[in-house]
Amino acid sequence: MSNVFKGRSLNIIEDFSIEERRYFFRKVMELKKAILENDQAKQDEYRINDPDFGIYSVFLENSTRTRESFKNAAKFHHAKFSELLTSGSSINKGESYTDTFNTISGYQNSIFIVRSTVEGLTKLLSEETAVYTKRNGLPYTPAFINAGDGKHEHPTQELLDEFTFLEDNDMSFDSIHVALVGDLYHGRTVHSKADGLKLFDHVKVDLIAPNELQMPESYVEKMEQNGFEVRSFSSIEEYLKQPEISTKWYFTRPQLERMGERILQKQEQLRQSITFRKEFLDKLLPDTRFYHPLPRHKEHPTIPVWLDSMPLNGWERQSINGYYCRIVLISLIAGIIGDDFVPSNKEKAEEEDEYIHEVKERKEKKYAEYSEGIKPIKNGLVIDHICKGETPKEIREHMELISRVMHLDDGRGGHWISRSSDGQFKGLLFCPDAHNLTQRDLKRLATVAPGSTLNIIKDGTVAEKYRATTPPRVYDFDDLCCTNEACITHPVNSENVPAKFVRTKDGQFACAYCGRVHSFKEIWKK
Repeated sequence: MSNVFKGRSLNIIEDFSIEERRYFFRKVMELKKAILENDQAKQDEYRINDPDFGIYSVFLENSTRTRESFKNAAKFHHAKFSELLTSGSSINKGESYTDTFNTISGYQNSIFIVRSTVEGLTKLLSEETAVYTKRNGLPYTPAFINAGDGKHEHPTQELLDEFTFLEDNDMSFDSIHVALVGDLYHGRTVHSKADGLKLFDHVKVDLIAPNELQMPESYVEKMEQNGFEVRSFSSIEEYLKQPEISTKWYFTRPQLERMGERILQKQEQLRQSITFRKEFLDKLLPDTRFYHPLPRHKEHPTIPVWLDSMPLNGWERQSINGYYCRIVLISLIAGIIGDDFVPSNKEKAEEEDEYIHEVKERKEKKYAEYSEGIKPIKNGLVIDHICKGETPKEIREHMELISRVMHLDDGRGGHWISRSSDGQFKGLLFCPDAHNLTQRDLKRLATVAPGSTLNIIKDGTVAEKYRATTPPRVYDFDDLCCTNEACITHPVNSENVPAKFVRTKDGQFACAYCGRVHSFKEIWKK
């Protein structure tokens, strides 16, 4: 059986399955033991030990711990290690990311470690360099490791966090109860936990932050969809007044400088709510551990330095664990280890691709029989049940968007607000002129108006009727747009990357690059 890890990219934590991560952590534990016991023979089982194997580090955003731990992990492997000095790079002259990384892909580099403020960058690069290396007949396809991208994800930090949790959980995957404390709004390390903590069979998460710094709703919803029990508290003080207190506290640094003058004016109050104080010590449970992705703010640390010498200190071991985890990750992607991993036969069920369903009527119905206030048309299209249950204003605004997206606003026709039999408002858009809809047109309709009904009228009769449901994937439309300006696909980044979306469990659309969740109304260019 081939090594399933070799050549894989890690753009988000979900790129490795739960089963694969559990295998990964067993290997990390094995390597850590070998290093601490100076077992050179066991350590050598993990080494690439090839001076021609290229590992390239590109940090487009400042970093100390992530950059240095990867640098030292790469040196453990006795491989070729290079760093791109971005201060002298042509990226600063307007060169696209794709051109830059395609170029250095050609210099026999197999693994790229990339940190950036641009979200979804490594996913794009893994796609584009695969095409580049194939086009040029190169014998390898580069793999990418996301070392943090904007507010999106930090999957390798999530791996070392999970490993540290496991060490304090007796390596049990059964259950975990974690309190996330601090800036949950900006922190990509806590955002990664919305999917990362699926590693455990039963998960309870307590979110401790004032409203201004609370976890974005999209991540809370994802946690709940993943079966987590989620609770929210406005401060540590409030949290400690209730009986169910976690023994695992994960702190993050408040990034108030990102939030404008209004927030800065109340920063003392905000910091106070998420900073641990001596008066809280006697309220903690035995075996409590504190964690932090670091760095701590030197003037306003949420974990004060007087805690460093106490048994609560789990953050220093957590930081050291980053070295072990990143060594093993590089070993896996290089194919040095992983041959003994045998995945289970459980395969993901294929998503249903049908998004237009023909509705068979029991009898022919004249359009006039169920219209209201509209002159019957002899031939054309009628889109019914648009945004049922919304207000007339919301429905009218969306029907204008449908007309534009479907290119129906160039000819005759109009729209109408009606009431269904249950009294709810619904929209109805009609086009008297004949239209030959392609499969591509139907996908656009299902994307912009899920839940609607398409009636094809011929000679005054509904000749065909279809019901639209949300497609599982949406791409290859020029007028799609992710609303996140930090996303690699957004026009402000000038990378000319077409937007792509995937359907979420609750029927919305998540950007395939940055993960931003949108409604079906929000994914179209203005």
